[in-house]
Amino acid sequence: MSGPISLEQGRGKEDTLTLRLASVSSVTMALRLPRIGAGRRVRSDDAVDTLAAQLADRVGPAVHAYEVAALLESEGLTADAIKERYGHPNLFSLAEDLYTRVPRSFPEPAPETDPWAPDHVRCELRGALFGLPGLAYPLTSELWFTDRAVLALVVAGLLSWAWSQGLAHRAYLRLTSGRREAGLTLLYGAPAGGVLAAGAGAVLVGPGPAALFTVWQSVYLAAASVLLVFARERLLLTTLTPLIAGAGLLPWWDPDPWVRTVLPLLTALLAVGAAWYTILTALREGPAPGAVRPGVLPSLPYGLFGLAAGLLVMSAGLRHPYAVVALTLSMGPAEWLLFRYRGLSVAALRRAATPAGFRLRSAGVLGGCLLGYLLPLVPTALLTGAEVAPLLALGAVLWTALLLQAFGIAWLPAAICAVAAAGVGGAAWAASAGLPGPPPGPFVPLLCCGTAAVALLICCVALLGRPTAHA
Repeated sequence: MSGPISLEQGRGKEDTLTLRLASVSSVTMALRLPRIGAGRRVRSDDAVDTLAAQLADRVGPAVHAYEVAALLESEGLTADAIKERYGHPNLFSLAEDLYTRVPRSFPEPAPETDPWAPDHVRCELRGALFGLPGLAYPLTSELWFTDRAVLALVVAGLLSWAWSQGLAHRAYLRLTSGRREAGLTLLYGAPAGGVLAAGAGAVLVGPGPAALFTVWQSVYLAAASVLLVFARERLLLTTLTPLIAGAGLLPWWDPDPWVRTVLPLLTALLAVGAAWYTILTALREGPAPGAVRPGVLPSLPYGLFGLAAGLLVMSAGLRHPYAVVALTLSMGPAEWLLFRYRGLSVAALRRAATPAGFRLRSAGVLGGCLLGYLLPLVPTALLTGAEVAPLLALGAVLWTALLLQAFGIAWLPAAICAVAAAGVGGAAWAASAGLPGPPPGPFVPLLCCGTAAVALLICCVALLGRPTAHA
């Protein structure tokens, strides 16, 4: 080198890269480059090396010399400059030379964000909100507990679950048009569901404290549906504060009957007020232009699934209530795993090279997420004295059905769950009526839920193992 290298920041990089790319030393090049005419060189390799250093980051990823030619053309190189400065006869000759000099470099694409990244706090909060209203039962059971009252609460609860599932789906469809449209749907749908469930329960139990508690349950579930659709989980948790406080003190305090009545009533009033405020806030927004009101039929299978899932869960709760409480609380992690399945499936789709390869990866993601949901239920069953296999089968039915619903596949899981619920309910009715049938115990629930779980799992592999399902 004829001079010192500059030590200033940002200087000397081009010279270093030029030395790395050059195939021979500058002295050798100077000796081999003959001159023509008045000192003109046939090939100005120093200038080409400098150009290669300047464009290395854009020439390296090129897969053909034609890409380099397009790059040079975009840089505004003229034919005279190519001949005079770089000693090449034309653009394509220079591009070929640069393509040969610069090593190939194909940088990995930047990591993309997960479009299905779950909200951890929200998922856990929703799971808690599914179970916390159950604190009202030990707090008030002394006022209304009879076998007929339990039957009325079960019927009212099943109707509320079925109605809220269908109504929530319809509200979510309307929410794609605008919050006002979803608010209108809930403004009429939520009270109708509450009146239907409360009326059915009250007719079964007759007038008295049990009827009042049936009305409380129906009103609360209707208001909670509104708040959950609009993602107001924290507000719903706030409305449960009186109930949580009263039930939390039960081990050390025996409240008076009026306290046992007022605390759930206050919770219901707060939930209704919060739901009413949320709907009014949505109605203040302007109407969405061109909004289309969806039909009732698309939401029907979601209501059917809610009814079938409620029957399966309640039949298990008659044998092992604490296990069902844990299963209810597990709906939060179940929702988190639904998001994780979608995110991991998108990542598998980016890595897979063939449809068969994606199906294999998708099956692995499905198995991992399902195991992640079911494994914590094993110690739950052991601690509560429940049979492990029936509880796992029921959990698998619920999670796989919810997964298919998340992809808009509704009738198939609803029909499978309805058949399983009919089998379990039919066996329980036959046993209560003294009719001949299978022996009482976990056999029928395990058979029905196990068969349904296998069928739903096959449907998940077949329908969700296609790349188009995740596009």
